[in-house]
Amino acid sequence: MEKFDSRIDAYIDQAAVFAQPILKHLRMLVHEACPEISETIKWGFPHFDYRGTVCGMAGFKTHCAFNFWKASLLPDLHHLTGEDKPHSMGHLGRIESVTDLPGDDVLITYIQNAVILNKEGVKKIKKPAAPKAELQIPDDFRQELIKIPEARAHFEKFSYSQQKEYLEWFSEAKTDATRNKRINTALEWIAEGKGRNWKYQK
Repeated sequence: MEKFDSRIDAYIDQAAVFAQPILKHLRMLVHEACPEISETIKWGFPHFDYRGTVCGMAGFKTHCAFNFWKASLLPDLHHLTGEDKPHSMGHLGRIESVTDLPGDDVLITYIQNAVILNKEGVKKIKKPAAPKAELQIPDDFRQELIKIPEARAHFEKFSYSQQKEYLEWFSEAKTDATRNKRINTALEWIAEGKGRNWKYQK
């Protein structure tokens, strides 16, 4: 991968006038911190990689943002990345001019520490997924399933989300007539092994 990406040149050139010196300065500091780092575009924004994503920056209409990929694992001597701080504007807060940035030496140290995490293969800590709420299958639908073994067999094999889509469809009905119609339709589809949104699946 090339160290410099022409797409980032274009991104900076197309950014708001106030944002261009900020983005150029951040880019310069990243490469000063790690000459081996390479550039790319991810999710529409400039990112910097060294054995994985290190950091990224973005320019918006009225501010810029800078983020570290493994912020929660970085030594935070200058209190830039602490989880107790709001980061909706990025780890450096709302950046409206170069003077809003931490000192160059400070930011270079953070970038170098972020690179070290990737060099050492340190992984981001994934937050455990919230436990899924147990699905409550309505008695009327359950009894209809029992009458159609094929439908019952398919429904029991469906994923949690597939089952949930059907149950939510029933609960959203505004009248009993609509609900009963949906249940009957669902039983036909389920007996054929079809999910709730099978018409929209390729």
